[in-house]
Amino acid sequence: MPLSPFGSWKSPITSDLIATGAVGLMEPLIDSDDTYWTEMRPTEQGRYVVVRRGSDGAVMDINPPPLNARTRVHEYGGGAVTVERGAVYFSNFADQRLYRQRLGEAPQPLTPEVEPACGLRYASVVVDSRRNRLICVREDHTAAGHEPANTLVSLSLDGDAENNAGAVLVSGHDFYASPRLSPDGNHLAWLAWNHPNMPWDGATLWVARVLPDGSLADARCVAGGSDESIFQPEWSPDGVLHFVSDRSGWWNLYRLRDGQIEPLASLEAEFGLPQWSLGMSTYAFETAERIVCVYTRNGLWHLAALNTRTLELRQIECPYTSISGVRAGSGRVVFIGASPTRAPAVVEWSLHDGRFTTLRCSHSATVDEGYLSLPEPVEFPTGNGQTAHGLFYAPRNRDYRAPAGEKPPLLVISHGGPTGATSSALNLSIQYWTSRGIAVLDVNYGGSTGYGRAYRLRLNGNWGIVDVDDCCNGALHLARQGRVDGNRLIIRGGSAGGYTTLAALAFRDVFRAGASYYGVSDLEALATSTHKFESRYLDTLIGPYPERRDLYVARSPIHAADRVACPVIFFQGLEDKVVPPDQAERMVEALRRKGVPVAYVLFEGEQHGFRQAANIKRALDAELYFYARVFGFELAEPVTPVNIENLPGDPGR
Repeated sequence: MPLSPFGSWKSPITSDLIATGAVGLMEPLIDSDDTYWTEMRPTEQGRYVVVRRGSDGAVMDINPPPLNARTRVHEYGGGAVTVERGAVYFSNFADQRLYRQRLGEAPQPLTPEVEPACGLRYASVVVDSRRNRLICVREDHTAAGHEPANTLVSLSLDGDAENNAGAVLVSGHDFYASPRLSPDGNHLAWLAWNHPNMPWDGATLWVARVLPDGSLADARCVAGGSDESIFQPEWSPDGVLHFVSDRSGWWNLYRLRDGQIEPLASLEAEFGLPQWSLGMSTYAFETAERIVCVYTRNGLWHLAALNTRTLELRQIECPYTSISGVRAGSGRVVFIGASPTRAPAVVEWSLHDGRFTTLRCSHSATVDEGYLSLPEPVEFPTGNGQTAHGLFYAPRNRDYRAPAGEKPPLLVISHGGPTGATSSALNLSIQYWTSRGIAVLDVNYGGSTGYGRAYRLRLNGNWGIVDVDDCCNGALHLARQGRVDGNRLIIRGGSAGGYTTLAALAFRDVFRAGASYYGVSDLEALATSTHKFESRYLDTLIGPYPERRDLYVARSPIHAADRVACPVIFFQGLEDKVVPPDQAERMVEALRRKGVPVAYVLFEGEQHGFRQAANIKRALDAELYFYARVFGFELAEPVTPVNIENLPGDPGR
């Protein structure tokens, strides 16, 4: 086995393999004996394609190019597709119109073209077959100079698309999600919340009667509030409303029966998720007496079956530690499943014989396990005498060993959100680093989900403090243990994780390099210019604006750029509406003036997150080149250089 320094190992996990060999898989659906899911395809410029797998095993694409099944409701989308009796309904990204696609027919628009383009956006569609209509969330951007209006609307399946913008059923709240029609069609349930709350802070669950003409009556709030988060309402086949609530301090399952709320599974575990996107599902009814559900504990997801009569929760042994998008039909369940050695896949579980069958894997390549680093859950002491969490990946490559006594550099990853969590799923973008001899710590800092409401609330009023402390303390903890080189600590993150990265570099002296992917540098600019969904998010994370403008200025890296003393690389999408390019460009200019080594990689045609194969590859290669130049790694394979300003001896592009 060759002897080679950490960071210089040759790996079969290349940027080409990651960028061109993978698709994103999301939101599986069941329609009778058929299964549907959505694929994000980097090789098709990030197009979202609805895929059908028939009962005979035949697989086909549903929406033809250039149609792109992706909604922009809440900007983060989700819930763009539904299917009923072979008819697929989806939102198209370019115009945000709803389309109906029947097998063998051309796509048919159901909603009008409006000005401005994409002015009406739709998501979370429910088919009301009895009244030949759709019910969905609509986000209206047509009133210039005003905040977009979110409502629940009905859409006719009969009329002219140009006169079918939607009849408002429910209005008055800032946000809506998860409309659910009861099996008999007589009641509608939905979620709502208002500024400044995000749905994981507090949301309300509503129920109303559906009158013969389709309008609603007697709407009443049945659960939730400003300090209780509700997630995923669902009706059982026999008409009982179920939902997830964190009223106990953990997102657990409940039902509303005879006017009383009953707990179904009281665990110190999470059955819910932060609703950054619509269409999320952690449980489904296989029958009225059996719920198939998933919950997370200590960073790992578990599959279980709940008997709604006896309330017995039985864990199902399965090879997956990351599970999402749970859907159930008679005798079968489908979900997106992954593990540290299995890439995300659309999986079917048969309740008849207990077999798990992969219907579609996200990655076409198989990587030898000798190149895969398995995540190790770690806990470490952090500020205020508390404990924080993360997943540690040691370097691993079966072809190399490091010189005796050398310790690996550490790449700390700060996840986005910031309300979110890391995943134990096989992530080749992490293995890209570990297979080259760079250790990784994926941090679930205070504010992350999966550890209960109290852990989630740690970040309230403390964004830029708790997350930064936890990332720094996690890195220092591993260095003190002798597992990594304390002089070669790196931090990277995207979006909110990019903010944590820049804040750690500006306000702490722990890391020796950093990479910001579309990260926030100016909190005040974010508070005044971001989209509606997040426009009051910072009220909770930092404080009300402009009353506490002092905190926004004090915690913004742009106002402390003179304190950044190590090299930083920035990656940014030119069309990003969540964190506009100005956030990166002002920071880059400030570091240029100071003489700090800095690189800036801008991608045309990309928004908040990179979806095109060429850009995914370019970003990984540029980041590797950047670290190689900063730390002196000898790269085992050629990569396209990136221009690093103020770094002596850099040859540029």
